[in-house]
Amino acid sequence: MVFNSWIFAWFFLAVWIVYQGIGRRAQNLWLLLASYAFYGWWDWRFCSLLLFSTGVDYIVARLLAATSPSHRARRRALLGVSLLSNLGILGFFKYWNFFIDSAASTLGSLGLEANLPLLEVILPVGISFYTFQTIAYTVDVFRGRVEARRDLIDVALYVAYFPQLVAGPIERAQHMFHQFESPRRVDAEQLAGGAFLILTGLFKKIAVADAVAPLVQQAFTSPGDASWTTLATGILLFTIQIYGDFSGYTDIARGVSRCFGIELMRNFEQPYLSRSVTEFWRRWHVSLSTWLRDYLYIPLGGNRCGRLRTYLNLLATMLLGGLWHGASWNFVVWGGLHGVALCVHKAFREWRPLPDDGPAPARGLGVVAGLAWAAASWLLTMTLVMICWVFFRAAHLADSFAFLWGLGSIPLRAGPWVQVASSVAFPLTLVLLLDVPQRLTGRHVFVRGWVWPLRGVFYAFLVLVMCLYQSDVDAPFIYFQF
Repeated sequence: MVFNSWIFAWFFLAVWIVYQGIGRRAQNLWLLLASYAFYGWWDWRFCSLLLFSTGVDYIVARLLAATSPSHRARRRALLGVSLLSNLGILGFFKYWNFFIDSAASTLGSLGLEANLPLLEVILPVGISFYTFQTIAYTVDVFRGRVEARRDLIDVALYVAYFPQLVAGPIERAQHMFHQFESPRRVDAEQLAGGAFLILTGLFKKIAVADAVAPLVQQAFTSPGDASWTTLATGILLFTIQIYGDFSGYTDIARGVSRCFGIELMRNFEQPYLSRSVTEFWRRWHVSLSTWLRDYLYIPLGGNRCGRLRTYLNLLATMLLGGLWHGASWNFVVWGGLHGVALCVHKAFREWRPLPDDGPAPARGLGVVAGLAWAAASWLLTMTLVMICWVFFRAAHLADSFAFLWGLGSIPLRAGPWVQVASSVAFPLTLVLLLDVPQRLTGRHVFVRGWVWPLRGVFYAFLVLVMCLYQSDVDAPFIYFQF
């Protein structure tokens, strides 16, 4: 059951209607049942994984709450049970064949024959997201930041809440439990804001991401045989596609949840307007980047153990963040490149301290120099991001290098550049149509302050473009595979 389907529309409407007529605890139980029905639509057998993760972490959290802080060994053992259970399940379903294949290839390169056990393991949808979310709960209880909940329904709903179950945002327990435990009555303002987020999310997915998907597929199918124009168009459009696809999902998730009176965190803050890779990761997939910071980077030592250790911690965090996305060396390289870029930028800022979104370093040179510095910073950041996207999107490392090699043959004639620009201009304009007002106003629901006729025209435009550019190609949300 995907957000951009009629079956989900009817499902959401039915859940919402019942939800309005019942009390808080019944609402939580109803949302929990709906969440399991939503997840079981893909494969009901994987609901057992949700139940297992919920049961383990509920018990571990309760035992942690009952254990004195002075009993450190026991508390660490309990936390270890949670981590081993959750990461064990994630590792088996997501990485078993990857590590077996890698080990077999390594042994083969040494001239040793390896008959290692390969299994046909089906990846449960959303397992990376809800695993990280439930780990955050037990770790926060261990640290004393969140009280262990007695109500099993609330804990189960935190793990399985369907608007953000499959592709995030990765929420924190304190934020969600506070809302689950409070009375909720949805008012007209929440409904209007939720409807706008749903509309913009569908717009990004249907009119932007799905519309450019065929050209992206064409570029990445056989990059070694493709022309420079095809490759350049492909990577630019994939940069647009993945943003429209993933931020579109997040907008729909936030909009659906707002209609239930529950707010989800912002997961995207116009990341393609960033002027450094550090700023990019503060604005792209915010829930993951903050999770990696709080539960991996800081426990590794963060920036508290000297400059070299800080760089190693950054690199390790991004390597593991890349591997979180998928069992492929492509994702490891993607994460590693971002890790190196973050280290370089951190070193540059230590040498010449400046805020990421501040003025140009040579302030005395005036406005022109400031604008030139900002433009150069943005162009460098986006070039790096797009190079990394090649590794994210390509099927194999060899395809990634072939893609980059083909991009290196830059034409000197104007014709290919004009062709690329003409292919990218319209979808880019559609993205900026939403991102620029959001950035300028600081509000994702920026139209709420507009007069009704202007709002109506804007809504009609979004719907019209969706109807005109709706693709016949079945393109599931990209982050469902993670």
